[in-house]
Amino acid sequence: MKALDLKGTVTTIDAMHTQDDTAQAILDGGGDYALTVKANRPKLLAVLKHLPWKDVPGHSATDRGRGRRITRTIKVLQAPTGLPDWVAFPGAAQVAQLRRTRITTTGKGKNRKTTKTVEVVYVITSAGHRAAPPAVLAAWVQHHWRIEALHWLRDMDYDEDRSQIRTGTGPQTMATLRNASISLLRLAGAKNIAAALRRNQAHPEKIINLLTS
Repeated sequence: MKALDLKGTVTTIDAMHTQDDTAQAILDGGGDYALTVKANRPKLLAVLKHLPWKDVPGHSATDRGRGRRITRTIKVLQAPTGLPDWVAFPGAAQVAQLRRTRITTTGKGKNRKTTKTVEVVYVITSAGHRAAPPAVLAAWVQHHWRIEALHWLRDMDYDEDRSQIRTGTGPQTMATLRNASISLLRLAGAKNIAAALRRNQAHPEKIINLLTS
């Protein structure tokens, strides 16, 4: 198989593709990877979980809006020199722990309710600390999460996976139209895409107003 030309690129893929051969193919193509490590790689995940994260300084950023506050904290460890089998993964230069803390507030007065959720994920990358300092590595992962969220919306709310349009440029065209639809609904203030689609189905005139406004 001919190697891909990935020079100057960084590849992020779903966790199911965090495999040695995938990482090696990216490296052979001249690129870098930033891969999430989950339960499909249990030994690697166990190694990352037990690294001395409590002793590593964190870099945090907080976003606020729409009744929620999201704080993202990243801690990064570099591969020690002289230990090529550091985490037994091709080309590994750094690993990171990302903690996302979401605090959501709903209701008012006596009905005011605050919920807190914490998500911790681990990332492995072939990019060194100069190319991928903590803030850059965090941005790569956040961008990938946004892409995953978009794909989830297209599958769940638009039933994309069961589409019968599978030939020629049809799939790409429909994907573009779905993306445009989601963007328009977001710009119109929709917080729940499925609910917005139901409202527009019941009131078709809303679609015309949305497209012409």
